[in-house]
Amino acid sequence: MRARFKRALDCVQIVASIGDGLSGPSYSVPRLAEEMVVQGAQVSLFTVKGWRQNRQLSDERRSIIGHIALAQDYERIPGLKRLCFSRALLNSLSERARTTDVLHTHGLWLMPNIYPAWAAKKHGCGLVISPRGMLGSAAMRFSWPQKAAFWKILQSDAVSKAGCLHATSDQEYEEIRTFGLRNPVAVIPNGIDLPQLEDKVRSSETDRVLLSLGRIHPKKGLDRLMIAWAEIERHFPAWRLRVAGSGDMGYVKQLEKIASERQLSRVSFEGPLYDGAKFLALQSAELFVLPSLNENFGLVVAEALAAGTAVIATKATPWRELTSRRCGWWVDAESTALSAALAAAMAMPKKELKEMGLRGRRWMGQAFSWNRVAADMLDVYRWLAEGGELPATVRL
Repeated sequence: MRARFKRALDCVQIVASIGDGLSGPSYSVPRLAEEMVVQGAQVSLFTVKGWRQNRQLSDERRSIIGHIALAQDYERIPGLKRLCFSRALLNSLSERARTTDVLHTHGLWLMPNIYPAWAAKKHGCGLVISPRGMLGSAAMRFSWPQKAAFWKILQSDAVSKAGCLHATSDQEYEEIRTFGLRNPVAVIPNGIDLPQLEDKVRSSETDRVLLSLGRIHPKKGLDRLMIAWAEIERHFPAWRLRVAGSGDMGYVKQLEKIASERQLSRVSFEGPLYDGAKFLALQSAELFVLPSLNENFGLVVAEALAAGTAVIATKATPWRELTSRRCGWWVDAESTALSAALAAAMAMPKKELKEMGLRGRRWMGQAFSWNRVAADMLDVYRWLAEGGELPATVRL
């Protein structure tokens, strides 16, 4: 444990919403704030859309991190509602910026990602922005005209005021530089908790499970997974594919159409899973797949590995070490590559897949502890607030 700071840092975490239990920031931002408090910092968490739907944020945890949900304006106007306007949030940030060391906003393209820059400029506190994968080329293709206009009018100026950007992986760092941004960038991953493993929850020899879990969106590449599954389903009669999550209903219909047209008999589309049900699904599966077209981190990969489950992820995610750590496969984001990886993995004995998953779990415990992540982030905050030696995580 590194030496404590001479004085407690004061910081504010800002994210539009932590209400969606399926989104990475709904878990990682409150968990980061909580661990910072444990390490002696004074932390507040400001959101517009509140905590009530977030089953991971108990009343006790909410109290620890000082969570405040501010009122949203223009809720009856669809276009403006989506941008999360909130005069209450802007006023609260302006007040806190007078005394806080750092404002740290997570995400882009919404007003809660703009207000901190205005407050930081006015009162001279530090500003950190975490793009959360939203500058990747695949992500930028979705709603490009709207994003281009928002960038020109508001987002570009806000980003230019950041003393440091935060990338959760080397891949996201490269995306930030490719986008043309020259701010200092701290490369610090998300952390992950290691839940206790339950006994006897794996699928049987005649009912083996491949799981894909998370937000349902075209960026997640699930249509390619369905095509890949269609190529191999008949060769592996003991296996079934579970697709769990919620999101774009039009895309869900597209996936169901692929399954119907290709007469896939062992695919189930399920709703979102939370808390114990989510962890049980991850641990019960013998194999997890994330066919995404773009991820800055891909928290669900870390969650699957923490549950002791081997993983197949695409090269559009930053999980290159799945191969070198011998806990999964890292393949091209194409249906043919997914099909080949699935076939290779599903042909393996249960014991070998289990050993791969346990190696991944040990990796998560060693390299992705919240203690380490929070300490590294506080080093960045200290550097912005007081200067001094450049933190090891920061790249100029």
